[in-house]
Amino acid sequence: MHVIVTGGSSGIGLAIAKLYATRGDRVSLLARHPGRLEQARAEIISLSGIDSARVQIASVDVASADQTTAAIEICEASFGPCDILIASAGIVEPRAFDAMSASIFEEQISINFLGTANAVRSVYRGMKARRSGRIMMISSGAALVGIFGYTAYCASKSALVGFAEALSAEAEAFGVRISICFPPDTLTPQYRREISMRPAEAKILMGSVKPWSAEAVAARIVRGLEQGKAKIHFGFSLAALAYFGPLIKPPLMWFISRKTRKIIGQEATESLADVTDRGFDHGK
Repeated sequence: MHVIVTGGSSGIGLAIAKLYATRGDRVSLLARHPGRLEQARAEIISLSGIDSARVQIASVDVASADQTTAAIEICEASFGPCDILIASAGIVEPRAFDAMSASIFEEQISINFLGTANAVRSVYRGMKARRSGRIMMISSGAALVGIFGYTAYCASKSALVGFAEALSAEAEAFGVRISICFPPDTLTPQYRREISMRPAEAKILMGSVKPWSAEAVAARIVRGLEQGKAKIHFGFSLAALAYFGPLIKPPLMWFISRKTRKIIGQEATESLADVTDRGFDHGK
């Protein structure tokens, strides 16, 4: 079996790739940075029983449709048609919308949403012709509820929900199974960078939940694929949001709004006090 993983150089993508590699499957890792890809491949082939000839890498920016198609064509030429696609490539840059440049907003949309669509497009026609194949889109718990400072990220991950549902309607008759999952905060290199930038307002909703390990998230995704699940959730809170969002979100958003206004009010008071202090210092 040939498994292609975008965003395979670290985090959830790499953890999933390791699981399939240990089963003897052929694994292709796609990501932007050649050095990280080399390191990821070295990690995989260092595992017990792994045949290094069954793990390959390709450096590609999934935001580019042409690059993605070319890279996946090369991977399929070496390892055969793609049986499973794991679309895991993604980025997050948390900050308030009016403090976010257009380029940072667009990059998150381009990689998280369009990058997934580009990878899917590159394998879908072949899967449809063979009437066989599985596609897993890695969304996020952030697709289930709006989060302060995550306008671009929430938008990009929410868009995957509609994409997955619509594509599933087209693909089902041809034997191609489309799935989507909604991981929680996960201990990855990206998470460690993100958490240092996370606004205080976002921590009201996100800060009290213990992050999952990448290995635990990967194991649930692979198991869900084997069970033919269309949607995979993680933990009680995110599952409740997914199934009972219309009931849960109004009081939840009211609570968060109150807390957010309080934080913003405190920040405004502290800012005014700082300006006043500096004014007095200047007068001295």
